[in-house]
Amino acid sequence: MSEIKTYGPAPLSVAPMMDWTDRHERFFLRLISRHVRLYTEMVTTGAILHGPRERLLAFDPAEHPVALQLGGSDPAALAECARIGADLGYDEINLNVGCPSDRVQSGRFGACLMAEPDLVAESVSAMREAVDVPVTVKHRIAIDDQPEWDTLIDFVDRVAAAGCERFIVHARKAWLEGLSPRENREVPPLHYDLVYRLKAERPDLHVTINGGIEDLDAATNHLRHVDGVMLGRAAYQNPYVLAEADQRFFGDPSDVQSRHDVIEAYCDYIEREIAAGRHLVGITRHILGLFNGLRGARAWRRYLSENAPGFDGTPAEATALVREAARFVEDDRRVAA
Repeated sequence: MSEIKTYGPAPLSVAPMMDWTDRHERFFLRLISRHVRLYTEMVTTGAILHGPRERLLAFDPAEHPVALQLGGSDPAALAECARIGADLGYDEINLNVGCPSDRVQSGRFGACLMAEPDLVAESVSAMREAVDVPVTVKHRIAIDDQPEWDTLIDFVDRVAAAGCERFIVHARKAWLEGLSPRENREVPPLHYDLVYRLKAERPDLHVTINGGIEDLDAATNHLRHVDGVMLGRAAYQNPYVLAEADQRFFGDPSDVQSRHDVIEAYCDYIEREIAAGRHLVGITRHILGLFNGLRGARAWRRYLSENAPGFDGTPAEATALVREAARFVEDDRRVAA
C-alpha cells in the first residue's frame, strides 16, 4: 500500500457528479481551492474489476485531498475496489447510497440501498477491513414512501455500528419510480432540519450536508449546525464560487487567485494533456462557467464551444485557443475578491 497522508474531515467539499467531476474538472477546481475536498465520479465495482482500471482511476497528485466514490452492493467486491483505490493513493473511499438512476437501481446499488441498511453496514465493514483510509457513505434521507426521520436515523445507526464515522447526507428523499435523476435533484423538498437533527442527536458522528447549497454564505450558515458542507452543481456551473473557500473555511491566508490567473495555470495542464493525446473539448468543457458574471463571459463560452470540438492541433495551439477565448473577458487580475 502507498504511503498514506492523513487528511481530516473537510468542512467544505465538492460532490461526486456523474459526467462532471472527472480528472480534468478536479484538477481545474484545485487551481481555485487548495483545500476543498474533491470526489471522483461514481465508479462501479464492475468497471474497476473488469474494465480499464488505469483510465478510470487515474488522478493527478495535485488533486489531494481527493476521494474515490464507489458504486456497488457486493461487500467483497467493494472491499477489493476500496483496496485498489487506497493503493493508488486516494484519501477516502466513499460509498454511493444516493444515486436514483434506473441503471444504478438495476445493479442494486445507489439510493435503493437505503432499503438495505444491513447490507450497507456489511459493505462498510468489509471496506474498512481492507483499507486504512476513511470509509464514508453518501446517502439520501429516505426513498419512496419511507418515513423520513425514522429511516434516516435507523440507516445511520446501523451503518455507524459497522464503524462508519462520516456521513454525507443529501437532504432530500429519492423517488425510485416516477422521477428522473434530474428531477430527483430538484423536485423532492429539502429537509435540512433533519440533517441538523441527525448531528444534534449523534454528535460523535461527522455529518456533512448536501443538496441545493449555492454559495459560501449558505455554507457558513449550515456549518452552525453540521460539520461539513458539500456543494454540487453550484461549484460546477460557477466554479469561482470556491475562490474564497481556503481563507474562509481552512484558515489559509494565501491570496485569492484571479480567474485569468487560474486560466494561465490551467494552460500548463492543457499543454501536458494534449501532448498525452487527450481531446481539448474534454478538458475545456469544465471551464465554461469560470467567468460567469463578468463582461464577455458569453463570448468566452461561445468561442470555446465553437472551437474546442474537433480541435486537432498542437499543445501550444490548444493553449493559444484558450487564451484567445479569455481575451473576450475583462481582466479581473486587479479586482480578484
